[in-house]
Amino acid sequence: MRKAALSFILLFIAAFAQAQETQPEMADAMRSNGKIYVVVLVLATIFAGIVAYLVRLDRKITKIEKNS
Repeated sequence: MRKAALSFILLFIAAFAQAQETQPEMADAMRSNGKIYVVVLVLATIFAGIVAYLVRLDRKITKIEKNS
């Protein structure tokens, strides 16, 4: 069982090592077209929305706890 698990892990490590050698073509194409900034802006907007939601939720929970 251990040998099979170790072989499986080593296989994945080798696959990930080979995958890192190639350069991502999509990122280069998006960077050259200027679209990478749109992707970063969308991700930043989503992240800011999640953070704002969590802050708002924390304030509501704190208010409910103080009233209890």
